[in-house]
Amino acid sequence: MLKVSNITKYYDELKAVDNLTFEVKEGEIFGLLGVNGAGKTTTFRLIMGLIEPNEGIITLDDKKIDYNVTDKIGFLTEERSLLTKMSIKEQALFYGRLKGMNKKDILNKLDNLLKKFYKNEKDFNLEEFKKKKIKELSKGNQQKIQFIIAILNDPKLLILDEPFSGLDPFNIELFKEEINRLSKQGSIIIFSSHRMEHVELFCEKILVIAKGKALLEGYLDEIKENFQKKNIIVNGDIDIEEIKNIEGVISVNKQGMDYEIKIENKNINDKVFKKVKNYKNITKYILQSPSLNEIFIEKVGEYYEG
Repeated sequence: MLKVSNITKYYDELKAVDNLTFEVKEGEIFGLLGVNGAGKTTTFRLIMGLIEPNEGIITLDDKKIDYNVTDKIGFLTEERSLLTKMSIKEQALFYGRLKGMNKKDILNKLDNLLKKFYKNEKDFNLEEFKKKKIKELSKGNQQKIQFIIAILNDPKLLILDEPFSGLDPFNIELFKEEINRLSKQGSIIIFSSHRMEHVELFCEKILVIAKGKALLEGYLDEIKENFQKKNIIVNGDIDIEEIKNIEGVISVNKQGMDYEIKIENKNINDKVFKKVKNYKNITKYILQSPSLNEIFIEKVGEYYEG
């Protein structure tokens, strides 16, 4: 288990992280979210032992994270961190050795992962591909190699910061498969993205931070259920102005073939339903919780500085 306990970090007078506490169990995929400048990068650096907190402690399996523990950690950064003049093979050997792996295991794992990530590409030549320099690769292929390097050592703790950057939908699916595989084998995974739909794909628990402080934390299903505002999805012929005039209705918007009716709370649903049931050609009526993106915008909006 990863335990982050009452962590505070200052940069001179700036408090970048403010008394953060959270836990991530084996096999969990935990979402750490926030706008730019919220303190996520500092939190990642603290977890990896790259910088020390001014207050608090971080442990992995009850051990303070230091150079005896970092071999068990994998990290995919938002910015490209690959050495562009190295070949893929050289890059893997360099990072694998830093993680305490031997050459044979590094090359075997590299080959297995490359075959997995390029299994559907025509005319893929494994040996030739490994000789390519990082700077010769497309943005998407660089991201794939960066991910492969991050998981080369089957990390106990894996931190993923915007892992799907530059990827097409097909390759996102390949990443999803591997992330879920690592989770099932017991890896602790911290997932960060500005794309809330990606967070909803994976994360059972989330923590939203703003200006270094915890703003929203818990199980995603419970957060969405407890959020007061709800959405009603309707398909059919409705009187938009009549619905808008119902007390408690926030807005009515066309969404493709449907209408999305935003309401202040689920109690307003009865009022809307009484109106809608009298309309003709109604083929859909669904009450649902808002998306994580909607919740994030509302909760973090007052802290956003552009």
